[in-house]
Amino acid sequence: MQESIIKLQDNIRKVYFGDSRAVDRVLCCLLARGHLLLEDVPGVGKTVLASAIARSVGGEFRRIQMTPDMLPADVIGVSIYEENTREFRFRPGPVFANVLLADEVNRTPPRTQSALLECMNEGSVTIDGHTHRIPEPFIVVATQNPSSFHGTYPLPESQLDRFLLRTSLGYPEAESEMRVIQERPSMNALSDLQPAVTLEQIKSMQKTTDETDLKTSVASYIQQLAQRSRSVPELSLGLSTRGALAIAQTARATARLNDRDYVIPEDVAEHFVAAASHRLAPSDPSLIDDARALEQIAEDILRSVDAPL
Repeated sequence: MQESIIKLQDNIRKVYFGDSRAVDRVLCCLLARGHLLLEDVPGVGKTVLASAIARSVGGEFRRIQMTPDMLPADVIGVSIYEENTREFRFRPGPVFANVLLADEVNRTPPRTQSALLECMNEGSVTIDGHTHRIPEPFIVVATQNPSSFHGTYPLPESQLDRFLLRTSLGYPEAESEMRVIQERPSMNALSDLQPAVTLEQIKSMQKTTDETDLKTSVASYIQQLAQRSRSVPELSLGLSTRGALAIAQTARATARLNDRDYVIPEDVAEHFVAAASHRLAPSDPSLIDDARALEQIAEDILRSVDAPL
């Protein structure tokens, strides 16, 4: 499994020259069967990163440019009546892919945002009483613009909770940006990128991640972090049990990325802020869309709980 992980990392970094931590977080979501929310300004490599993941696993990649006039059917698909057969035929939407990039997800209205809920949580879409399974593996990489941008609709708590991690790419370092300018990987190398692993290997890696040993002491550590978040004065709502489960699954995937079949407290801490901050509800309404403030609260929670030895 570690050999396959290294192949994936190396393959993605052939075309994505940004923060290597972002690569690990996408892979973490992939192994944990989770989804990733990227909050960042346009033009920092989000589409390249998502495309590189899809090509590296030999899967199908789809991109949806979210707009204010988009309808749920534009995302999940629609049943069309055919005159010649006098039957309805389901026409799948772009969500039927292995890697879906939902670009600027907070520019589309809540009704369309919610269309992603079932497919992200259940891996299926139900239309006219019929359930259609989405191909596996399946990961949504959604991007959203900062809340200060015009024309944005804040994601509801139920939608945010469906994302395993929330992070940002940030601007690349000077050396990496020079490589992008000179080599233009999105125009050249990306189209030539070959799969590093197969979809069946990814499924096997996900199953192995599920089997990663989570000892009682580490599970207790996660539970204490969740409990601590519920008593922070700055928060009206702390981590739910589902949030604690997400942190545990993130820790399992992190352990596998670090070539271990068991979880240690450092695995919990490594991505705790990215897994927890978007699940916290501040008491001060002005901080609801302040990602940095919520990340700081999550960091304080992490520091306030002693990790097991």
